[in-house]
Amino acid sequence: MSRTTLVKVESGDPGVSMGIYAKVLMALGMIDNLAALAEVSNDSIGLTLEEERLPERIRQKSIGNNRTS
Repeated sequence: MSRTTLVKVESGDPGVSMGIYAKVLMALGMIDNLAALAEVSNDSIGLTLEEERLPERIRQKSIGNNRTS
């Protein structure tokens, strides 16, 4: 890995591939953290956005039998 690529990783350049980040994590002994990064339950913002996209209840729940015969 070139010094330029490492500087890009350190500065958070979005053009750096995930493979490069995996190599850096491996070199630092932190490769287990890569799985935690992809864990959906750790993404509170993503979960909130998904919750906002859920459809809302349109009809009220009926209590008992409101039908007339």
